[in-house]
Amino acid sequence: MAYPSVEVVPFAMPGGEACVPSQRRPIDLVHLARQTMGDRALEQEVLSMFVQQAQSVRDQIGRSNDKQRRFLAHGLKGSARGVGAFIVAELADALENDPGDKGAIGRLAEAIEDVRDFVAAISR
Repeated sequence: MAYPSVEVVPFAMPGGEACVPSQRRPIDLVHLARQTMGDRALEQEVLSMFVQQAQSVRDQIGRSNDKQRRFLAHGLKGSARGVGAFIVAELADALENDPGDKGAIGRLAEAIEDVRDFVAAISR
């Protein structure tokens, strides 16, 4: 008797690898599940830490000089990519490349608030 391959067995990929990424949401939950191997408690912990970091960066970035902005944006970009906050990552990348862009600071702050609201909504 031949067994079906792992690819066709339902739930063979608990991290959601078979799902289409949702990169236009504040958090790509498929990416996050893959990063945490489907561990919901770990997802919540990681998201909580990310929101704290992002809000801290948001609060610091407006009063920083260009060199500090570049450093803050770079760190946020990496963390955002790790949790699937791709919009925040894109905006942090833009700010890292042009740290004097005041509009980019505002757009990044808005995206961080969107992530905070999204995480609060899915954590209920």
